[in-house]
Amino acid sequence: MTLSHIATSPSRSNILRPLTAAFSCTLPLRRPISSAANGDSTTLTIETSVPFTAHNIEEPSRSVETTPKELLTFFRDMALMRRMEIAADSLYKAKLIRGFCHLYDGQEAVAVGMEAAITKKDAIITAYRDHCIFLGRGGTLLEVFAELMGRQAGCSRGKGGSMHFYKKEFGFYGGHGIVGAQVPLGCGLAFAQKYSKDEAVSFAMYGDGAANQGQLFEALNISALWDLPAILVCENNHYGMGTAEWRAAKSPAYYKRGDYVPGLKVDGMDALAVKQACKFAKEHALKNGPIVSYC
Repeated sequence: MTLSHIATSPSRSNILRPLTAAFSCTLPLRRPISSAANGDSTTLTIETSVPFTAHNIEEPSRSVETTPKELLTFFRDMALMRRMEIAADSLYKAKLIRGFCHLYDGQEAVAVGMEAAITKKDAIITAYRDHCIFLGRGGTLLEVFAELMGRQAGCSRGKGGSMHFYKKEFGFYGGHGIVGAQVPLGCGLAFAQKYSKDEAVSFAMYGDGAANQGQLFEALNISALWDLPAILVCENNHYGMGTAEWRAAKSPAYYKRGDYVPGLKVDGMDALAVKQACKFAKEHALKNGPIVSYC
């Protein structure tokens, strides 16, 4: 399928330019910055820009191992995600994307860093800002834009729109439009993993707007009782829809909200810090049960 199958009218070619740019943006990004760095597997040790802050647990080391090749991959993936979201924004404003359209731009380092620390056996479930996480799990631009525009080639066959991407074979269990509802489902995925002895974990992601939901604390309580391999990740962009964090939360220290469950505060703008934190959280969850992470 090509862009012409997604478009509904030739007269919309000008409006679809951002979409065309998003599809073609992998070409300039794949131009090697240097032939040595592009394939270099030399191990580098880089210190995170901001220290980790821990609750009821020892924080991980700030020294992160990486390679020039991985760093270039981080850059390419985050640039692709950003251009994709800019294109989606243009299409939404042109009314080519119907319903809601919740964007992830500015949070790309979380999706990219997380993927660098886990495997496809690990599960991710998230809220309605799901385009980039789906792409990071292995989805394609065609699946993203076809879904956004209600086409059969979309990852949910055009039925989900912006908020309900899904791809079980990628370990991606969807974006969810009900605030906080994905967290109990994520803990259910963790229960299945423990029952099956998969040696895998589930990441249940939510925003600061969902951090005050009662179902989150109920799910966390049962996860702690049963030592489930669940990692609750609060992506704090300081606004729950149009409500500022300071108006909605008496305590914005979301990594401490688990009380009896350990927590970790991470710089969500640093892909290497997220990678280190997710690796640490996965090891903890497999041995000891749930942990709350705050980006």
